[in-house]
Amino acid sequence: MALLERVSTLIRANLNDLIDKAEDPEKLIKQVILDMQNQLMQVKTQVAIAIADQHVLEKKKKEHLEKETEWMRKAELAVDKKHDDLARAALERSMSFKQLAESFTTLEADQKSEVENLKNALRKLEQKLIEAQSKSDMLIAQHRRARAISKASDAKLAIDGQSNASTFDRMRNKVRTAEAVGKAKSELASDSVEDRFAALEKEDEIEKLLNEIKTRRAG
Repeated sequence: MALLERVSTLIRANLNDLIDKAEDPEKLIKQVILDMQNQLMQVKTQVAIAIADQHVLEKKKKEHLEKETEWMRKAELAVDKKHDDLARAALERSMSFKQLAESFTTLEADQKSEVENLKNALRKLEQKLIEAQSKSDMLIAQHRRARAISKASDAKLAIDGQSNASTFDRMRNKVRTAEAVGKAKSELASDSVEDRFAALEKEDEIEKLLNEIKTRRAG
């Protein structure tokens, strides 16, 4: 039956494996426990109904056995009274009730087996629910701690690794840029108007000296 299949799935389910695969383990744990509680109530109801049905079948079997016995007694009475036709009719009725009693006996046995299956499933589900409820708080706490540790580790890696490296790279580039700008400014500053005039005066002085030498050499 579908109910027993669902219960069997819940009983076989490994809570730890479900949590490992879940996106939100806390939500999953609460949902699993809720499902178990709902299924437990359904199984309890089904067990009660199945037991009631078993009692009905037992009663029906007993009634048909009693009627079989009663018609057999009537057949014997008919025989004693030399009424063979009535005896045959009574025996036919007795055999009919015997067959019905046998059918109810089979149904009762099947129902009894079903009741035992339901009771067994109920006991297992109750035990599984107790275990899940006992583990739930611990598993939630473990999950939260693992999540916190993971976030802390990620933060530490970010701080110790790429973050620092990126910061130092940016600072080094800024320093190099500042040095280059300073050097360029220094070069531009040295190439001032005063320096250019000084260079011209120097060239004039050199030309003057050159002409003096030429004059002396010519004389």
